[in-house]
Amino acid sequence: MKIVLLVAALLATPLSAPAHAAPHHDTVRYATLKTCAKPKEHLPCGPWWLVLHSGRRQVLADAQTRALTEDGKSFWGAAPVAVSGDGTTVAYFSKKTRRLAVRTVGGGVVHLPAGAVPKAPQSSVALDLSDDGSRLAVTDGGRTWVHDTATGARLGTLPAAETWLGFSGDGDEVLTTAEGAGPVVDVVVRADTGERISRVTPPQIVAANMPIALAADGRTAAVLLARKSQILLYDVETDQVLGRVPVKLPKGDLHAIDWTGDREVTLHVMGKRNRMTIVEIDTETGAVRVRDRYTVPEDAYVLALCGG
Repeated sequence: MKIVLLVAALLATPLSAPAHAAPHHDTVRYATLKTCAKPKEHLPCGPWWLVLHSGRRQVLADAQTRALTEDGKSFWGAAPVAVSGDGTTVAYFSKKTRRLAVRTVGGGVVHLPAGAVPKAPQSSVALDLSDDGSRLAVTDGGRTWVHDTATGARLGTLPAAETWLGFSGDGDEVLTTAEGAGPVVDVVVRADTGERISRVTPPQIVAANMPIALAADGRTAAVLLARKSQILLYDVETDQVLGRVPVKLPKGDLHAIDWTGDREVTLHVMGKRNRMTIVEIDTETGAVRVRDRYTVPEDAYVLALCGG
């Protein structure tokens, strides 16, 4: 889940991939809520805003701001929102229907069936969209459901014992972790319908450097070795380290890593003074290109990133 939580402008904390479905110029950079400070606490207030790459801002008027409890009463935290990697699609809880909604920027809205999420506090729900916005993962209480965003239909259910990590580059596969034998963590690849494709106990250098991104081939993973300034490539099917690619990155904390091309991964790095830098990395040469930079608003309570 590509969420950055901010309070009073301080961080409180979250191989054949197609090209993006749309250019980034007029799509969503991020979605954000303002902070309203009250005695001894900070709360989200106002509507969700969509900040576009063109510089324009749009209000997401039909999205819930506060997460609701099971009985429908307001909760102090922010209601979940997700933005697809290509910035074309936004998922959220609808104010009117109280159901999950998927909106295409400049287009229509699809409401998921009423039973898409079992009755539970919305504060426990996490949303994640595939890079092209065609699939939505809904996680609650350890269980994850994958939906087709065009129809709202449920494609598959993942085991409750596995923890959601993300979609592959083309959204056809999903990546999770599960407890392995002894004090280790296994990495699991499944189809978007839930069928298991592979499971492996990765080497410590992979396990200790999450987050991890899965390519469209369903087997090539990429992790950032921040201390070594390297991208490590790993085959989750054969349990082999494929190589390390030296990279030169801006200083800051990694908030997202995604496969966005045949040999390209995209990183979101948060630097000082809430300065976000998005870089595209060639996984063969290590060449780094800055795609975008922006400063997170000082009054931001929470930020839902465009991942890719």
